[in-house]
Amino acid sequence: MSQMSWEKLLCKVRRRPSRNPGDHRDEFERDYDRCIFSTPLKRLQDKTQVFPLDPCDSVRTRLTHSLEVASVARGLATKACKWLLSQGKIDRAGDRFMDREIEAIASTCGLIHDLGNPPFGHAGERAVQYWFATRCAGKTPFSDLSDQQQQDFLKFEGNAQTLRLVTRLQILSDFYGLNLTLGTLSAACKYTAASDVADGNAPDHAMIKPGHFASEGTIIAEIRRGVGSGDRRNPITFLVEAADDIVYSVADIEDAIKKDILRWSDVEARLDHDDPATKSSLQWMRRFLDLDKAASVNHLPSDACASAFRTAAIFAMSEASIMTFSGRYDEIMSGEYSNELVVDSSASKLAEVLKSIGSERVYCTHPTLKLEIMGRKVIVDLMDLFWEGVQDFPVKGKPKTKKFPGKIAALLSSNYAQVFQKSLQESDGSLPDIYLRYQFLTDYICGMTDTFAKRLHSELTNV
Repeated sequence: MSQMSWEKLLCKVRRRPSRNPGDHRDEFERDYDRCIFSTPLKRLQDKTQVFPLDPCDSVRTRLTHSLEVASVARGLATKACKWLLSQGKIDRAGDRFMDREIEAIASTCGLIHDLGNPPFGHAGERAVQYWFATRCAGKTPFSDLSDQQQQDFLKFEGNAQTLRLVTRLQILSDFYGLNLTLGTLSAACKYTAASDVADGNAPDHAMIKPGHFASEGTIIAEIRRGVGSGDRRNPITFLVEAADDIVYSVADIEDAIKKDILRWSDVEARLDHDDPATKSSLQWMRRFLDLDKAASVNHLPSDACASAFRTAAIFAMSEASIMTFSGRYDEIMSGEYSNELVVDSSASKLAEVLKSIGSERVYCTHPTLKLEIMGRKVIVDLMDLFWEGVQDFPVKGKPKTKKFPGKIAALLSSNYAQVFQKSLQESDGSLPDIYLRYQFLTDYICGMTDTFAKRLHSELTNV
């Protein structure tokens, strides 16, 4: 299989030519700036990372998580680019600095990687899937849809919704979303499979979840042609995914310690084995805290130890991931590499232990489980209510509020209503009316923040 080319991967073409004159910024840096000022990014400050609706200001939301992933992704890209430059894989020619472009793309993709997630985190994704499985599956008109169109909802995925959000839903002056470059859009596609072929047990990690919906099929084709990737993962995507894995494996534990769910001594006991990356992280932590080998950390607050360890562990896993990236570079560029950088790195044991602590001690706490159950109730109830309005939403104009469905329809987002009506009017029949209506519903629900969804649910149900 032919190697992908950085010259093509770093494609600065936009789906619609930019109307704004260029300035001192590179096109990929302009992508970052468009995202940082966007409404969907602002909404992440009130979307769950791990702990829904948490009153503690220092606990991460999706926004703080995304900012951290963007930071680590940029750092990984910087390190990778130093190696790429040293090997002559990329260059600096004239006024073009490929390393600067790769760093900007990685940072932008880290920033937007969770934009499409519904309220209440992954529990929200499962709630959307549950609604379609219990309300629609096996019944007409849902059963009349193609397999891919049905699976778009039964396997509803936040990553696929992210692509839809940045290419269609974030309306500025037209219907091109944020109109990002094809190079950035390509790297933002964490998964490559359509929903009807995505398989959680697939040997290729890029195929385990849907990467796009049927509605964005033509956009995906345009992106792949533009960057020359075909159906292969963009190499920058591996760096962004590694950044996400690294950040959440450590940060979730740090947050749990801040919330007194865990003590540092519990974590340290689990890390007490001979894995080199783990030992190295603990040693770096002690240096950071200015402790010698014999000194005890028992006199220090647990959160201070956790923060120092987070710094050390991110460093260890980042270094190890770049070693994997450089060692597997040819496979990555040919599309033959099918795993994750962290999993294949010398820090895999460290990441595995941290994730197991999260699974066993953090994500399953009673308060978290109760809030996730509440979140599912909120989303399912809201989908029940708003589906009545979406079913009869007019093809043109505003809904009439004389009858009850019209009253519900009038509460729907005007932005998403515009996208829905435009899609209906321009449809060539490949996306049935009912598919577009289902999508209008999921667009509206996914655009909600946790607090807005909970408040709206309370207002409409008097609960």
